Amino acid sequence: MINKEQIVADYQAIQDEICRALEAVDSKGKFEEELWQRDGGGGGRTRVIQNGNVFEKGGVNFSAVDGELPEVMKKALKVDSDDFFATGVSIVIHPNHPLVPIIHMNIRYFEMPSTFGEGKEPVRWFGGGIDLTPHYVFEDDAKFFHSSLKATCDQYNADFYSKFKKWADDYFFIKHRDETRGIGGIFYDRLTANEHISWDEIFEFSKSLGRSFIPIYTELVNRHKNETFTEAQQQWQYQRRSRYAEFNLVYDAGTKFGLETNGRIESILMSLPPTAKWLYNYQPQPGSEEAKTLSLLKKGINWA
Repeated sequence: MINKEQIVADYQAIQDEICRALEAVDSKGKFEEELWQRDGGGGGRTRVIQNGNVFEKGGVNFSAVDGELPEVMKKALKVDSDDFFATGVSIVIHPNHPLVPIIHMNIRYFEMPSTFGEGKEPVRWFGGGIDLTPHYVFEDDAKFFHSSLKATCDQYNADFYSKFKKWADDYFFIKHRDETRGIGGIFYDRLTANEHISWDEIFEFSKSLGRSFIPIYTELVNRHKNETFTEAQQQWQYQRRSRYAEFNLVYDAGTKFGLETNGRIESILMSLPPTAKWLYNYQPQPGSEEAKTLSLLKKGINWA
């Protein structure tokens, strides 16, 4: 059976692969790495790219942390064990080009070592997902994105895509705006072995999802990075970034987990855009591309 040391090593390899590929796509920006240690146990590798040809700000972070689980998190996770181990890779990329989408990906593993033992059912699970937040929704891009995710899911379970796509629609929803953060993707949590899938297969799925990031995002970046854009489109980009920030600060479970477990603040808030704008009661012109994008920020659209 897989162990946490193997998971850590493979997640670190995925972080390395993604950073090299993103530098190649950007052709100017380079990742800066900061190694950090967490008070209480573990640490990570924060890698940030800034002011590139395409990527204004982005992070590809790895962490492996352990220690005592705070009481508030025990209640949130509905567990009663004190110790925990969590590892994962988390990515957010904010392009400087309004026609290139924001993308987020996360693959993660969580366990409570004290529950491992003969005759015990161990507490452990995988989680993760990828979602896309275009400033402008292009239907061909949305179909490519979702079809690619479905192909990855279908390698492991025919029900994964439909189940995880709905989960993403529900999770990445800005309730106070009554709109989705973007066009969704897939999201899953607490995925455990059962009679249909083994721990090794779940781990392989997690890695396949992580390695789907580069072919998917490279294609989307290359479709638009050389297109011209207007100042008005850039202003719209800043407006859409504000919605991204609102979701991450109000609803995102990963942000809450990092803060509650004394994670590194700079790494946790790496997901926030470098520039965002909150215009009072902004309403796009009827029939505009901006209005079209808003009309497509809804749950339940069948892109695949």
